[in-house]
Amino acid sequence: MNDSVLRENLVELLRGGHAHVAAEKALADVKPELRNKRPAEGLHSVWEELEHLRIAQEDILLYTIDESWKSPEFPKGYWPAKVESVTDEMWSASVKDFFDDLEELIRLAENTEIDLTAKIPHGEWRTYLGQILLTADHNAYHLGQLVQTRKTLGDWPE
Repeated sequence: MNDSVLRENLVELLRGGHAHVAAEKALADVKPELRNKRPAEGLHSVWEELEHLRIAQEDILLYTIDESWKSPEFPKGYWPAKVESVTDEMWSASVKDFFDDLEELIRLAENTEIDLTAKIPHGEWRTYLGQILLTADHNAYHLGQLVQTRKTLGDWPE
């Protein structure tokens, strides 16, 4: 079976930019003083959304490729601890790690040695395809929330 079209579509879905914002755009030029600002009680800051995206994506990826991986405690382990401020170093490291893991997921989607519909050997009933779709779905949702936060804070380009 030639599944190249499926793989291309998965990469497009992971990268975003069609039906949802691309991560590069959502994370571009966030004002440092607004990274850790919550727009209202009960809503997350841009930093919290980014860290949640990074942590969840890392978990999905490592669960998929590493039999020894242990997922964080749900739901607490999927959100960052509160911090007083977000340094440039913290921000840059989180953005870099998010994109590094995203690229690894893209390589997984492109790897023709892997049957995307196969069950992950250590993954109970989960498939590679399912994990990739889960990541794309989760990322799209939280990138949308991140953009909404930026808009509410007046930090979104017109």
